[in-house]
Amino acid sequence: MGKEFAAVSRRSFLRATAAAGVTAGFGGLAMPSLAKTGLPDVKSILDGISVEGYVRADYRKLYNMTNEPLWDPAKDWIRTVDWEKVRSEQAGKTVRFAIGAADQESAAEGLKPFEQLSGIKVELVPIPDDSFYDKAVAEFISGNASFDALQFFSPWLGDFAGPGFLAELDDYATKWKLPLDDFYDTYRLNYGYFGGKLVGIPFDCDVQMVHLRKSSMEKILGGKIDTAKSVPTYDELIRITGEANKLGGGVAGVGLMLARGFWATYTWEHIAAQAGLKLFDEQWNPTLTSDAGMKAMDIIMALQKNAIEGVAGAGWGENRAAWLGGQLAANVSWQDSGTQAMRPDQSKIVDDFVTIYEPRIQGGVFAPPNIAGSTSCVAATSQNPEGAFLMLAFLTTASIMAMNEANANGVAPGYRSVLANPRLRAVSQPAKVWADSLEHAWCAPRLPGMFEMEQALGNEINRAITGQISAKQALENGETAWKRIMEKNGFSGGKGPVAYADVAPGMYVGAGKALPF
Repeated sequence: MGKEFAAVSRRSFLRATAAAGVTAGFGGLAMPSLAKTGLPDVKSILDGISVEGYVRADYRKLYNMTNEPLWDPAKDWIRTVDWEKVRSEQAGKTVRFAIGAADQESAAEGLKPFEQLSGIKVELVPIPDDSFYDKAVAEFISGNASFDALQFFSPWLGDFAGPGFLAELDDYATKWKLPLDDFYDTYRLNYGYFGGKLVGIPFDCDVQMVHLRKSSMEKILGGKIDTAKSVPTYDELIRITGEANKLGGGVAGVGLMLARGFWATYTWEHIAAQAGLKLFDEQWNPTLTSDAGMKAMDIIMALQKNAIEGVAGAGWGENRAAWLGGQLAANVSWQDSGTQAMRPDQSKIVDDFVTIYEPRIQGGVFAPPNIAGSTSCVAATSQNPEGAFLMLAFLTTASIMAMNEANANGVAPGYRSVLANPRLRAVSQPAKVWADSLEHAWCAPRLPGMFEMEQALGNEINRAITGQISAKQALENGETAWKRIMEKNGFSGGKGPVAYADVAPGMYVGAGKALPF
């Protein structure tokens, strides 16, 4: 896949599931009495944004969910912001929101409560999913973008922020008291900031994790799986997936995403991070062929021998189908492979899996990888940037993100107050390990051209997986491609569109912290 990969791609895979839960909630929202503004009563609208209103009925029944919140109301922006002030300043105004065309209908339904709360009319600007990046960039370059706000794949942040396409949001965040401190640092820094300025609000907040099937691995490990101790290293993961591969029964040892492009790069970054990978030195020279980079290639080459057939063509969709279909004894994937595996309508392995803490590499660090995700931004050319900010703050608020997780639709919350909630943890098996892991997260910097670089490297890694070139040559070729792409994007002589010091804090947030186990 090329740059046509849009932020909605993984969400769209489950659109029917997500829309079913959301529509039930919004459709059942009673029209409350009108305030003096002619708008519905704020409290009545907020009361409708609830577990009973938003979370699928079958999931509520499955987990005996009450209407008790899956979030902290004191941290939930839509319940702390002054909606009467919003109305006094914004009622009657319009916000144009660029959205993947396939999500247009569900987005329109989902924004009805915002329109009622704020008095802002939201006009959706549908853009075909397979050309979202190119269409959005073209509109920005024209200087007359047809939208005020957009949500997109977070690795594109540098491509949009570097040329000045995005509005700065610091003043709005301060004025409207956006709870930035509730976001995990890795999301706040990497999905929110560019060049030291706030330009985005984190939306779909991912991390990659390791998942194990109990029925396969407990036989090999000789007992119940301990999330921290049973598989402490990648050497042990190689060993047990090799053993699992011999068990038969249509179950392969491990699932990996090693398809061409960014899929293979993400798997390499995931493992290399544990070896202490730094993608660049302080002069912005790529360091892919470092010891950490080569160690990850060695581990990948060993793991892929234990992997399911066709792993060299596996992206997220293929990996997800194999895992939830019961064809894998272990899986290296996103956190939602755990949440979705709990749901009987999505999974054949309910109660037969566990998400573990990231295996380590000798001499490395504990660095669970924050990879992919999406962010929400306001166009620099927006005719109503403040209204656009308010709309995005609504969509990314803690309660809605918590209920996305409860619906297992793949849109992940990035809030401490959500992942720490015991009721949320009861419906999201990975949440405890996930939350602990985020305090140590690794992330690739959001540079101009970063996604193009990850695409190029993944193509080379895939060639190594398929035996066309050596692992070392793959990284060497990737490094050559990165230098060329960076030069094209203004990185030369140790300088670039963003200062290394502005980016460095987000690349690894675990330095000096005690391990969670």
